[in-house]
Amino acid sequence: MTELSQNLYAVQAQIAQAAAQAGRVPDSVRLIAVTKTHPEEAVLDAIAAGQRLFGENRVQEAITKYMPLRETCPDLELHLIGPLQTNKAGEAVALFDVIQTLDRPKLAEALAREMKKQNRTPRLYIEVNTGNEPQKAGVAPYEVEDFLLECEGKYGLKITGLMCVPPFNEDPAPHFKLMSGLAHKLHLPHLSMGMSSDYETAIACGATEVRVGTAIFGSREIQPR
Repeated sequence: MTELSQNLYAVQAQIAQAAAQAGRVPDSVRLIAVTKTHPEEAVLDAIAAGQRLFGENRVQEAITKYMPLRETCPDLELHLIGPLQTNKAGEAVALFDVIQTLDRPKLAEALAREMKKQNRTPRLYIEVNTGNEPQKAGVAPYEVEDFLLECEGKYGLKITGLMCVPPFNEDPAPHFKLMSGLAHKLHLPHLSMGMSSDYETAIACGATEVRVGTAIFGSREIQPR
């Protein structure tokens, strides 16, 4: 058994335990293995260990890494979890099964146009800036409902979830609870929150998907400038 597969199985066991402690069944929480900056070999190791759900931050990196794997492993599910520029909307719609970072009307318009053009409908989540941090993307919590209605009413998009990245220097629990309340209020079934350092807390607060990279793959490789 490789070190990566051991890490993967350990995270899966911790997810199951956290779900049980929250009174939930283990399969109510899905593990997104985040492969940002990690090579294709690491993805192949994770696939060999049974992982099929992956997350990437950058469209171009995902194209290079995952496009060849689509042919040999058609049951892969790929989530975009990083910021999306409007000029990359077409490539994102073509490759990703879920786009978790919808955060502004111009992007909603671009995605709607590309989804119609390609006849492809990846699931869409709204990214929420729970800490109202000016340097971060995402919709302010008090604007989420109006933005969702705009996405659905004006652009004909179906929103199925929310995602967030809480401020790194704050207790994440209040942010996760805020997200859980929003998802419940808006009747959204998918709630993507929690990373390597806090996914057990996220599960206790109702996460349906956790995004774990470092705990599985180790420290990120530094990309050349």
